[in-house]
Amino acid sequence: MSNIVDRIGMEKSVILLAAVVSFVTAFLANISVALPLIARELAMSNIIQNWVATIYLLPIAMLSIPLGKLTSKHGLNKSLLAGIILTIIGVIIACFSINSELLLLSRVIQGIGTALINVASMALIVSAVNPETRGQALGLNIAGVYIGLSSAPVIGGLVIYHLGWQSIFYIMLIPLIFSAYLSWSLKDEWTMYDGPIDITGSIIFSIGILLVIYGFTIVNTWLGIVLLIIGLLLLIAFAYFELRVNNPVFDVRLFKNSRFSSSNIASLISYTATFVITYILTYHFQYIMGFDSKFSGMLLIVTPVMMAILAPLSGRLSDRIDPQKLAAIGMGFVTVALTILCFLNESTPLYMILLAMFLQGIGYGLFSSPNTNAIMSSVPKEETSSASASLAAVRVIGQTLSLGMLTVIFAYIMGNVAIVPEYYPLLMESSRLSCIISAVLCVIAVVASLVGLRSDDEYET
Repeated sequence: MSNIVDRIGMEKSVILLAAVVSFVTAFLANISVALPLIARELAMSNIIQNWVATIYLLPIAMLSIPLGKLTSKHGLNKSLLAGIILTIIGVIIACFSINSELLLLSRVIQGIGTALINVASMALIVSAVNPETRGQALGLNIAGVYIGLSSAPVIGGLVIYHLGWQSIFYIMLIPLIFSAYLSWSLKDEWTMYDGPIDITGSIIFSIGILLVIYGFTIVNTWLGIVLLIIGLLLLIAFAYFELRVNNPVFDVRLFKNSRFSSSNIASLISYTATFVITYILTYHFQYIMGFDSKFSGMLLIVTPVMMAILAPLSGRLSDRIDPQKLAAIGMGFVTVALTILCFLNESTPLYMILLAMFLQGIGYGLFSSPNTNAIMSSVPKEETSSASASLAAVRVIGQTLSLGMLTVIFAYIMGNVAIVPEYYPLLMESSRLSCIISAVLCVIAVVASLVGLRSDDEYET
């Protein structure tokens, strides 16, 4: 019997594979609906509760850039398969976690696997799909992300309500095993780099990102400030070092391209502004409004469903209309949505929250695919793997900083405490401050999206 690749064709198989793994990694990133139950059963404070999400994103942020050249050298599909296997191992460990330490370890392993998946899958699409349909393919890939984001609260809320929080990991084994089979079935391999790997640059970058992100999460302390400064200095040293080596792990000269740099900055700011909103709303629904995980999950579907619907459409539009125009319009919608949430309190009607979620979904659906297309089409073909790595790193650094922002605000306003009714007023104060900061960041993202609008820095790859 012929395998699935023979039946549906190589290009379609690559797109399907990328969409499935994007769905899984997005699902694993958005387990916010399970956090209140996990925190109760494993006796976690509000700070550790946030770290269940943050520690998954941290290795992705640290490794995405170094893995760009590595996956390009050793094969994109082979690297993707390795990432899938690592993620399966991490998920299995999570299923049997009996304490917070084991769960956090499982999330680190999942994060390492996801770093490989994110870098390899995006570069695989660019390498295997014709340029004429690349925007649509990227849109479908991003739709997979948003379907994962949308289904995580609904499916996760439903299964953990009936089967416990471990079930949110059990159900991911099915698409992971399917994607492993699909990757293994691909006969072709894609390599775009055969030079040496810049180990020194990779180490400097990874340590720099680790110190920046961890320092940022405790920036309300002197240790956090020191770590943040050291991390930033290491990243500056990384850029300086990369300009002077023959085979850099990442060609920082790409940032001379205004379209590439402005779109990456817009992506970083947008993820920093918006990723935290799901967690704010999860806590609001379950702690303040008293909804269970099942109903909360049903409510949280609004934003990512709108993203999933609009991402393929905006991807196709970005093949014909300047993608940065679409991205700026999208972030405008998101700004309006977060402005509404700045007034969130215990008496805010549910319909106002749902309206904000609806507008945020429209905005990000219009932003993400065109922004991705702008980045990937602004570099020459030999740098697509680096661009993919940059895209993955920027996205996850933004998401990690977003959760870090919430952790800092929690520490500053609430302290390191369990979220119980006594602290609900402080939880609301923390949520409002986070939304105000996020709305301001969205305005900056609109400006960043427009900076490279008149640039001719575009390549036909």
